[in-house]
Amino acid sequence: MGSPDDSMSSSIQSSKFSPAVSLLTSWHLSTAVHITTESSRVVEGENILFLVHDLPDNTKSLVWFKALKNVTEEIAAYALPYNLSRPGPLYSGRETIYRNGSLMIENVNLKDTGFYILQTYNRRKKVISTTTMYLQVNASHSLCCNPLTPFPLMIQPLPPYAVEGNDVLLYVHNLPEDLQGFAWYKSIYRGHVIKIVEYSSALYSLSWEPEYKPRGTMYKDGSLMLLNVTEEDAGMYALAILNKDFKIEEAYVKFHIYKNVTQPFVQISDTTVAGQRSVIFSCISPDTNISIRWIFNKKNLQLKERMTLSPTKCGLKIDPVKDEDAGEYQCEVFNRVSSKISPPVSLAIMNE
Repeated sequence: MGSPDDSMSSSIQSSKFSPAVSLLTSWHLSTAVHITTESSRVVEGENILFLVHDLPDNTKSLVWFKALKNVTEEIAAYALPYNLSRPGPLYSGRETIYRNGSLMIENVNLKDTGFYILQTYNRRKKVISTTTMYLQVNASHSLCCNPLTPFPLMIQPLPPYAVEGNDVLLYVHNLPEDLQGFAWYKSIYRGHVIKIVEYSSALYSLSWEPEYKPRGTMYKDGSLMLLNVTEEDAGMYALAILNKDFKIEEAYVKFHIYKNVTQPFVQISDTTVAGQRSVIFSCISPDTNISIRWIFNKKNLQLKERMTLSPTKCGLKIDPVKDEDAGEYQCEVFNRVSSKISPPVSLAIMNE
């Protein structure tokens, strides 16, 4: 990555992060969902309330997630028409989700630090809004530590796995105070970079490159939102800051763009097979970089010694077939962001 322009000048007025809680709130363009925290300082053992304001009127259900290292896991879901909540894989018994969407976490610990995501859905189960925030929980003795020790500048892509056509937030954590300015860059090829946006508070100016101005949003903490991303947006990004001593500091982030998979279909060598013969199923999909699983009579197929999968699992051979193999077969294709199941095909066993 090439060095940013050293001519970035003056200071940038940035929001101060609480020593105990760092919270970023973003809004989906089509809604006015707003989330705040009633606690200004959170250490181990205390409670945190993510308070939701202005939930969309057409919200029928909502889900809270936590972004882990490589996945986004569900904490809890709430169905408004039935006034019912459902725990997810990350539910620990300390979380309470309310009808207005607010989430309470009791007796927080260091493992609760991280990114939290609230998604709302309409009656067709389509996403209405996505709101993201970051929570930092400090150890109970951390307030006695040296407050002059700086935390490293970090960037986190949200969501962790971006979908083509959706928005990506490049969230900046630990932006230093008293900056002279900052700029975002994107790596193109062989170290060549292009500038996306530059800010100077001396001129109170935000200067966008023409390509990015219509689909970029800048936050006062330096975070960058890219709207309606495409495969061309994937790659390495850099945030360059000019600190109060006129020294350059950089942080980097790389993200990939995934496409929603298309529905596959199953080909079968013969729909009616005599016992003790063989049959071959093929899962046909135009997508690449996908995983495949097989479904038998609406349940995951349990492989038997008579069954063989091809290396990519797109082919399934049963040799020999038995009466118990009769039924409906489907395949499911999935990547990190989506999955689709094929229509069923039926296999009948003919006894000779």
